[in-house]
Amino acid sequence: MLSIIIVSWNTARLLENCLASIMANPTTSPVEIWVVDNGSTDDSPSMVREKFPQVHLFENRENVGFARANNQAIQRCTGKYVLLLNPDTLVSSGALQALVDFLDQHLDAGAAGARIINPNGSLQISSHPQPTLSRELWRLFHLDSLTPYAAYPLTKWETNHPQEVDVLMGACLLLRKKVLDQIGFLDEDYFIYSEEVDLCYRIQRAGWHLYWVPVADVMHFGGQSTQQVPTEMFLHLYQSKIKYFRKHYGWAAAQIYKLILRLAALSRLLLAPFVIFEHSSRRRKHLTLVDRYWRLVLALPGM
Repeated sequence: MLSIIIVSWNTARLLENCLASIMANPTTSPVEIWVVDNGSTDDSPSMVREKFPQVHLFENRENVGFARANNQAIQRCTGKYVLLLNPDTLVSSGALQALVDFLDQHLDAGAAGARIINPNGSLQISSHPQPTLSRELWRLFHLDSLTPYAAYPLTKWETNHPQEVDVLMGACLLLRKKVLDQIGFLDEDYFIYSEEVDLCYRIQRAGWHLYWVPVADVMHFGGQSTQQVPTEMFLHLYQSKIKYFRKHYGWAAAQIYKLILRLAALSRLLLAPFVIFEHSSRRRKHLTLVDRYWRLVLALPGM
């Protein structure tokens, strides 16, 4: 049995297309689908009930976050494997079977992730090395353009060979249920972001391996829920990263990370006056980022 869990928040049309793509991709094992609606104000729940009556629907009265919503379904599902899938994805032909086959054949694997592609067909970052303070410093100052350290060189990897990785993206993440039973479910202290990073870290600590499986393709439109409240989600992103460092590396590491964030934010604020020389569309984009980084600087002491 394969259990598929989709957490949705105001993404009715995308969710409908996602569910249709799942239905069009049968697997050799039975499939149960759980949709956890996080207090949507669109017609997501009614759409699921009317068009996909075979789907198990769990409705929250409010947005309880990604981790808690997934856990609500995980504790009810019966599958040998559990697939966490975003509602703004489309499953390509054979992708589900390829992921299931991989875990069937690789008993050391605790989890497997698909090759995530953008709507234009380009490769989307779907795995990365374990976050460390040095890697976050490298990423925030865009030093991967010099040499990859905070990110994997995914574009250079062969698309017909799996790769062992540290972290898999939660947009499409297949997990062994017995691994979740062993290490625990997603940490609900994370409202959104870093919960899959935390989960992957705990999977590795328990002796399991994680693999990027590029023969399984999944299209991801990206950020369709979080774009509804982009500034709030930007702050959640870094609040969750701080929680991750505090949990796994201690209070001092979290303080150092906050210092790194402050330096990165201030460097962007210092460059803000130069946006007047940019094209209007790029200027608006960069001014929006400047506003978000300023809000981050103000919020950091309380994070």
